[in-house]
Amino acid sequence: MTHQAPALTPEQKKELHEIALQIVSPGKGILAADESVGSMAKRLTQIGVENTEENRRFYRQILMTADDRVKTFIGGVIFFHETLYQATDDGTPFINIIKERNIVAGIKVDKGVVPLAGTNGESTTQGLDGLAERCAQYKKDGADFAKWRCVLKISPTTPSALAILENANVLARYASICQQN
Repeated sequence: MTHQAPALTPEQKKELHEIALQIVSPGKGILAADESVGSMAKRLTQIGVENTEENRRFYRQILMTADDRVKTFIGGVIFFHETLYQATDDGTPFINIIKERNIVAGIKVDKGVVPLAGTNGESTTQGLDGLAERCAQYKKDGADFAKWRCVLKISPTTPSALAILENANVLARYASICQQN
């Protein structure tokens, strides 16, 4: 029996359409500012800076407060959870700076990749548990789109049918949950 997800309301469809158009306006792209604490550690260590929340905030402040000309080229910014709730030195939330520039704010919602049993080193992505609640909260806090990462290993013997099926199912469930919130 085929499962039918609840249909989107006309208002939800209109909102999703407008968000997508704004993100991919001609000449614009997405700034991925969703580095995890671990990824930021690698970036900061390379320049001899300690990986503290304050240093990560300061680094992101430089990105968020760049010259106003960036709004010509950036349609959306993907935040990491920590970043969504950070602010500039004067207390202005990063999310407000982005929205004032008519840039759409997004949020990374997956919880990382994990090994997929029964495969040759392939993976799937975790984070569906509690996703509806997280998405609803992120929406209240100003995020208008979400990012989810799935990784397929490409080689002469991969991706396997299992990895393709598992990741397709995870992406479908992620999309359905996000669209409802």
